[in-house]
Formats: sequence, structure tokens, C-alpha cells
Amino acid sequence: MSGGGIFAVIGPVMVGPSSSHTAGAARLGWAARAILGTEPVEAVFYLHGSFAETGRGHGTDRALLAGVLGLSPDDPRLPEARLLAAEAGLKYAFESRDLGEVHPNTARIILRGRDGQQVAVTGASVGGGEIVITAIDDLPVEFTLHYPTLLTLHQDQPGMVASVSAAIAACSVNIAFMRVFRRERGGEASMVVEMDEPVPADAVAKIAALPGMLRVRQVKAVGTC
Repeated sequence: MSGGGIFAVIGPVMVGPSSSHTAGAARLGWAARAILGTEPVEAVFYLHGSFAETGRGHGTDRALLAGVLGLSPDDPRLPEARLLAAEAGLKYAFESRDLGEVHPNTARIILRGRDGQQVAVTGASVGGGEIVITAIDDLPVEFTLHYPTLLTLHQDQPGMVASVSAAIAACSVNIAFMRVFRRERGGEASMVVEMDEPVPADAVAKIAALPGMLRVRQVKAVGTC
């Protein structure tokens, strides 16, 4: 059985009428929060295609907001997301936006944390509650957050992949999948490393200190406690 195994057959446990417009949307919001890595205080949601056209009727706006607040797709408080956002002091806005040649259930979520940190996460809800993250800020990526994931922003230069892989292997952590993305040769590039378990904080610090490394984030698998 491929993909999400039995999850792909019976569908997600969720609150809402649609696995793609509700459960998947909640996971997208949750993923964006996890990638930001801190409590968000501002959120802007750009809704594309079907998300923009029919999302409100399916509760997509509430689901995205609930995810950003840290609620899972099966949390019974999901329909109360706007009230919970007001109680949390989270400022937010929704806009319809043409995001180009992307999946019709795509959203771009821009979050700002209390510490001033900001990230823009683009992702699609591809059915059955499953998601794919397709961009972080302006760099293309591709991952699902089924695994603990290490995300880098670095200068495209020889040896970077080997150095990151060696640092992870030194912790006896197994790499499940690795992908590298870049805009142009020698420019900024990103690495997505999906692992069987997270790497320790000291290993993340060593990776962050590598020459040419600009930023490192480690994100837990979305859907875990």
C-alpha cells in the first residue's frame, strides 16, 4: 500500500465536511506554525483556486486558522477558530490570490512570530487530509512533514550535502529522504532532509555553523504530539 497506508483508504479523523478543504487545510496551517517554530502573532492567508472559490463554505478559512493556532484536524474546537484567534491576540487576514500553475487547493501562509521572525509557507492539500509543502519563502521545496524534517538555506557550493549528511550520520540518525533545490548555480539553495527521528540540538547547531550555511530549521512531524 502506498502513501499514507490505511490513512489513505479510510481518510483522516477530522472535524469538518471535507478532507481536502478542512482536514488538509488544518494540517497546512499546523505545518506553517511548525516551520515558523514559535508562537505566531500575525497571519496572512493567500487562497488559490478551489480554496478561494469554495473554501469558505467548506470551512477552509477556519481550518487554516485553527492549524496556525496549533489545533489538529480532529480538534472539536476547530469551528471556533476565529473566536480562539481573538482570545489569543492573533491578527489575521484572508485574500484570494492567483498563485500561478499550482494545485487548486493551495494556500500561501505568511506568519510573523512574537520575536519578529517571519516565514512564508506555500502548500497544497492533495486529498484525504494529505498535504505537500511546495515553497518556503521564495525557494521551492517538496515535503509532507510525515517525518521529522531538517530544512536549510545555504549557498550552493561543493560539499554542503556531504557535510550535512555527515553531521546527521554522526548522531546515528537515519535519513529517509533528501532533496536539494536551488534557483541558480552558486546562488541560494535549500535542502530538505526527512529523517526517522529528530537530530539533537547540538547537531543542528553544528550544521548551522557550517561555512555557507545561512539558516537551519528542524521541524517535527505534523500530526505528532
